[in-house]
Amino acid sequence: MPLNIKKVLVCDAVDNSCVELLEQHGIQVTYKLKLPVEELCKEVKNFDAAIVRSDTKITAEVLAAGSGSLKVVGRAGAGVDNIDVPAATAQNVVVLNTPGGNSISACELTCILIGSLARPVVPAGQSMKEGRWDRKLYAGTELYGKTLAVLGLGRIGREVAIRMKTWGMRIIGFDPITTEAEAKAAGIEKMTLEEIWPLADYITVHTPLIPATRNLISSESLAKCKQGVKVVNVARGGIVDEQAVLDGLESGKVAGAAFDVFPEEPPKSAVTKALVSHPKVVATPHLGASTAEAQVRVAVEVAEQFIALNGTSPKYTSYAGVINKEALAHYQ
Repeated sequence: MPLNIKKVLVCDAVDNSCVELLEQHGIQVTYKLKLPVEELCKEVKNFDAAIVRSDTKITAEVLAAGSGSLKVVGRAGAGVDNIDVPAATAQNVVVLNTPGGNSISACELTCILIGSLARPVVPAGQSMKEGRWDRKLYAGTELYGKTLAVLGLGRIGREVAIRMKTWGMRIIGFDPITTEAEAKAAGIEKMTLEEIWPLADYITVHTPLIPATRNLISSESLAKCKQGVKVVNVARGGIVDEQAVLDGLESGKVAGAAFDVFPEEPPKSAVTKALVSHPKVVATPHLGASTAEAQVRVAVEVAEQFIALNGTSPKYTSYAGVINKEALAHYQ
């Protein structure tokens, strides 16, 4: 049965292509950005669906306030960390995201950060701006012949592997779901984590943040790694234990790290601030999906899925981003 989405509340800024596509299909769109939770609770009961990005948190309180009217929450981006999925399911609210929309952008940033750890272009560029000429101070290493461990072999992980293999890196990887054949097709040697730790020159994580992946990179795992390993996180804050990396940087176990995501954004904790300011760390403010192309892609994809859930268009029929199929079953 179609969900009959008529009114959508946009809670965070999305590309206008989303609004245009929804309106072309008879769906009314209202923009009310970054509402305080009290106001969001008052507003949400007036809408059939809501669209968020990273800023707005759809909590159990918000979902309860929208009970009886809210049917769908769409995240214009990958992951649904800011949506209480169990609470949504209990309220028969469908939760969906756009997992493929920012894959290329996140992949490319990962590759750039790997390169920036091999060749210290960030501090070298800053030194030039400060009037210095420190060629010897900023010597780097080649990526060719080094081993890159990709933890999480979904869309982004595989795209990173394909690109870095062309740089002459050996790619090893771990994923509990991806088969050896799928990994091999992307040029990845699938291994266990215990096999990976002592082999990796670089480690990049591309998993969701779930209990099994929290602190996946920890003091214990780093102790099993090569001296001078380098770590990259463009996935989710919390997958890499920041204190463990900071300790590794101080001891020399970790030769460099790059972070685009943090447990709290903007960072407030003393540990995160110390990590960001460390001379061997390249830090960026969650730029993984911050490209013009990705913003259009995720905006269009969330609109397409809303239209597909309405069942009114022969062109848009897929809602592959639905996270909680059991909530969807309530309407079928």
